[in-house]
Amino acid sequence: MIPITELRYFADTQPAYRILKPWWDVFTDYISIVMLMIAVFGGTLQVTQDKMICLPCKWVVNKSCETMPVPNLTAPYAPEPKGIQYDLDRHQYNYVDAVCYENILHWFAKYFPYLVLLHTLIFLACSNFWFKFPRTSSKLEHFVSILLKCFDSPWTTRALSETVVEESDPKPVGKMNGSMDKKASSVSEDVEASVPMLQRTKSRLEQGIVDRSETGVLDKKEGEQAKALFEKVKKFRIHVEEGDIVYRLYIRQTIIKVIKFILIISYTAYYVGNIRFSVECQVDIEKLTGYKLFHCAHPLATLFKILACFYISLVVVYGLICMYTLCWMLSRSLKRYSFESIREESSYSDIPDLKNDFAFMLHMIDQYDPLYSKRFAVFLSEVSENKLRQLNLNNEWTLEKLRQRITKNSQEKLELHLFMLSGIPDTVFDLVELEVLKLELIPDVTIPPIIAQLSNLREMWLYHTPAKIEAPALAFLRENLKSLHIKFTDIKEIPLWIYSLKNLSELHLTGNLSAENNRYIVIDGLRELKSLKVLRLKSNLTKLPQVVTDVGVHLQKLSINNEGTKLMVLNSLKKMVNLTELELLRCDLERIPHSIFSLHNLQEIDLKDNNLKTIEEIISFQHLHRLVCLKLWYNQIAYIPIQIGTLTNMERLYLNRNKIEKIPSQLFFCRKLRFLDLSHNNLTSIHPDVGFLQNLQYFAVTANRIETLPPELFQCKKLRTLNLGNNCLQTLPSRFGELTGLTQLELRGNRLECLPVELGECRLLKRSGLVVEEDLFNTLPSEVKEQLWRADKEQA
Repeated sequence: MIPITELRYFADTQPAYRILKPWWDVFTDYISIVMLMIAVFGGTLQVTQDKMICLPCKWVVNKSCETMPVPNLTAPYAPEPKGIQYDLDRHQYNYVDAVCYENILHWFAKYFPYLVLLHTLIFLACSNFWFKFPRTSSKLEHFVSILLKCFDSPWTTRALSETVVEESDPKPVGKMNGSMDKKASSVSEDVEASVPMLQRTKSRLEQGIVDRSETGVLDKKEGEQAKALFEKVKKFRIHVEEGDIVYRLYIRQTIIKVIKFILIISYTAYYVGNIRFSVECQVDIEKLTGYKLFHCAHPLATLFKILACFYISLVVVYGLICMYTLCWMLSRSLKRYSFESIREESSYSDIPDLKNDFAFMLHMIDQYDPLYSKRFAVFLSEVSENKLRQLNLNNEWTLEKLRQRITKNSQEKLELHLFMLSGIPDTVFDLVELEVLKLELIPDVTIPPIIAQLSNLREMWLYHTPAKIEAPALAFLRENLKSLHIKFTDIKEIPLWIYSLKNLSELHLTGNLSAENNRYIVIDGLRELKSLKVLRLKSNLTKLPQVVTDVGVHLQKLSINNEGTKLMVLNSLKKMVNLTELELLRCDLERIPHSIFSLHNLQEIDLKDNNLKTIEEIISFQHLHRLVCLKLWYNQIAYIPIQIGTLTNMERLYLNRNKIEKIPSQLFFCRKLRFLDLSHNNLTSIHPDVGFLQNLQYFAVTANRIETLPPELFQCKKLRTLNLGNNCLQTLPSRFGELTGLTQLELRGNRLECLPVELGECRLLKRSGLVVEEDLFNTLPSEVKEQLWRADKEQA
C-alpha cells in the first residue's frame, strides 16, 4: 500500500505553493488524506484477515440451505444418511473459500479499498495538476518567487509606512488640456495659489524641518534589490497578462472533480448494499467434497460497509466543496483584479488593475492572506518606483560628487550637466551657487518645490527631457528663470509649463517643428512669453510660423537653423521691427531675402551655410544704418559687388568659406572694419588698399593662394590677429616689427625658409600665439625665441 512519506507528499505538494491554495483546496486535501487512510486501512485488513469462511450445507431444500431436522435419538441404531460426509480436510475448506470469494462475492465488496485508493489518487492529481503542468507551473513558480521577495523586501515596509497623502495636491500643469489660452490661465491660477505653499516650503527648508537624510533608510544593496524587483514585476506582468491558461486549467480540473464526485456517488450508493456478511455459494465440486451448496461468511463485510458509508459522506463533502469552488469561479470576474481599496488607503493612487492569469493568481492569494496582495501592490506603482529611484539616486549622487561635476561655461557661469540619470538627485538643490542646470536624456523627471533653494539659477537646459513640474517650483522658475534650452524629438514633448515663465528672455528650441506638426497648438504658447527677447529655432521649417512673427514684435534676436531644409516664405520678417540680430542658418537660401532690408534696427546679420552664389542685393544694406556685422560665410559666393563700399558702418565682415577670387577695392572704403575674414577662398593676392583699414584688428586669409604680402598691410597698426597659414608665401617682409600689437600670427603651411628676425619687436607675441612649424621656428635667433617663450611663462 501507500507509504507514509507519500501521504505527506500529497498533503503538502510544495511548501512554496501553499499561498496559492485557498481554504477549499486545503480542506479537500485533508479529506483526501482521510480517504487514503480508509484505503490503507481497508486494504491492510483485507490482506491480514480471512477473506471468506465457508461451511458445507448438509440439508438442501429447493437449492437452499435449510436447518437439518433433529434425528430420533430413541430409535436404536438409527443409520446415518447415505453419501453424507461430515468433515472436510483443511485444504478442501481453503479451496472452497477461494472459489466462493472469487466467483460469488460481489466485486464492490472485493475491491472497495482499491476503488477508494484509485478515486483519491485521481482527486489529488486533479487538485495539484496546475502545479505540475509545464505551461502553468513555470508561471506559478515565478510568481511565488517574486511574491515572497516582494513581501520580505525592506522597501515594501518603508513604502507602506508612507501612506499619508500630502495636504495639498496641486493640479499638475503638465497634464492640462484644452486650448492654449485655457492652459495659460490655468497655469496662472495654479501658480498664484501655490505661492503660499512655496513660501512655506522655503521656510521649512531654512528651519531644517525638511530633512532629506531621513529618506536614506535603505542601504545601497537593498535599494538595488528593490529596483531589480520592480523590473522583474514589470516583465512578469507583461508575460502573464497575455493569456489565461492558469485560470482555464484550474476551472477545468475543478469541473473534472465535480464530474468525478457525481460518478462516485452514483455507483457507490447503488452498490454499497451488496456488501453482505452472509453469502450462499453453490459450487460444482460435489465429486471433490461431497457438497454442492455452501454457506459462507464475509468477515470484513460489516466493517467495509461502515467504511463505505463514511467514505460516501466524505465524498459528498468533497463534492459540495468542489461545486462551491466552481460556483465561486463562475460567479466572479476572476480575470480582473482591482486595487481600489489599496489606492484609497495609500498615496499610491496609480496602482493599475490587473487582468487574466495575473489577476486570477492574486484572487487565489487573497483567499490565503490579503496582506500578500497589499504588499505586492507596492511594486506595481510607478509612484513607488519613482520614490525608490529617487532614493537610490540620492545615495549615488552625494553632494561632494556633484560639486566635482560643476564647471564654468564660456560665459563664466557655474554649470552642472546631468546626463542619462533616472531623475534629479535631491542633493542638486543644495548647490545654491549653481547658475546653469543642464538635464539631458532624463525621460521621467519632476521638478520639485525644493528648487527654490537655487536662488542663483537663471538658465536651464532640457535636452530630450520632458520634465514635469510642481506648482511651487513653477512659481519660483516663473520669477527667476531667464534662459531656457529645449531639445526634443516630437513637438508634444515640449513641456506646456514653459509658456507661463513670464520673465523668460531667451528660448532655444531644437527639434521637429515642420508644417505637418504645426497642427498641434503647443508652439502657439509662445504668444504668452511677453518678456521674450531671444528666440532660437533649430528645426526643418518650410515657412516661418505665424506665432514667431507675432512674438517677433518684441524680439531682439531671432535665429533659425533649418538643418538644410529650404525656407520659402520670409515676408513676415518685415513685422519684426525691433530685431537687432538675425540668423538664417542652413536655410538653403539662394538670394538675400528682401524682407531683411526693412529691419532698420538690425545690427548683425548671419547667413551662414546657405546656397548664396551672388550678393547683388548687398547695396540695399546701406539702408540698415545700424548694421555693424555681416556674416556671409560658408556659401558659394564667387565675387563681391563693388556696392559693398556703401556699408561704411560695417565693423565685422565674414566672407570665409566661399569661392571668392578677387576683392574689389571698394571693400576697403569700409574704414570702420575691425574684423575681416577671407580665409578658405581662391584669392591670389591681397589688395594694397588694405592699408586704409586703420581700425583692423583681425585679418584672416588662411587657405588661399597668396604668394606675397603687400607693404600696405603693415600700415594696419592695430592688428592683433593675422592668419596667413596654408598659402604660397615664400618670404616675409621685414616690416613685421611694425605690428607691435600683434598677439597671434599664423604662418603654418607656407613655403617659407626662415622667419624675419623683426618678430622680436612684436612684444605682445608669445610662442603659443605664433603658429608655425617647429623647424621654421628654430630659424629665429635664440634671443627672439627666448623672448617668445618668456612671454608664455609670464602669462602662465
